Amino acid sequence: MDQKSVLTTIAVLGGTGKEGRALVYRWARAGYRVLLGSRTIEKAQRIANELAEKLDGEVLIEGVSLQVAARRADIVVLAVPYSAHRATLESVKDPLKGKILIDVTVPLSPPNVTRVHMPPAGSAALEAHEILGDMVQVTSAFQNISSELLLQAGPLECDVLVTGTSKEARSETLKLVAAAGLNGWDAGPIENSAVVEGLTSVLIGINKRYGGTSAGIRITGVQAPAQDP
Repeated sequence: MDQKSVLTTIAVLGGTGKEGRALVYRWARAGYRVLLGSRTIEKAQRIANELAEKLDGEVLIEGVSLQVAARRADIVVLAVPYSAHRATLESVKDPLKGKILIDVTVPLSPPNVTRVHMPPAGSAALEAHEILGDMVQVTSAFQNISSELLLQAGPLECDVLVTGTSKEARSETLKLVAAAGLNGWDAGPIENSAVVEGLTSVLIGINKRYGGTSAGIRITGVQAPAQDP
């Protein structure tokens, strides 16, 4: 277990959902202290215990409320359905000040989840930035990888595109991408998150048409950046 990772606390808001709990699993496995945040504390504690058992108890996972998770974490990850996106952000706006928020949300519009749908702000990440203001650095990542893959052990053959409001925030996010066992790429400013989020609907459509469950993306034609977990 890396000493640097033990000193970093990550909060995953929406950690009881499929994508959220999969990210909790990857980071806890890498040695990070992870707060699993949920509107229902009992459910958060139950999922935290289940993940700890999956990892033989040698991890630091705690189930807490959304507000407690946001307040105690160094870096906060938002992994909620788009229908809960705005309400969740508004409920943790104050404790997020001065921190990095990694937005994993995709603005899917059921039942047409294979059709790209963007909110008036331009993307979920841009909407988060609009809600939180300049006191919070917002990045966007992990939209194009399935929870099924994340729950597997070991490195994964899937790349992660990271956009964000500053190079420094993207750099910190890329460290967590590497810690999760994935190749990360700095994909530029947060405005580019619209493209990354939109790819999710494309990948869902590919899964449906070709009988898959975990279609992802790989960047080719350029040497992969060095990973620093």
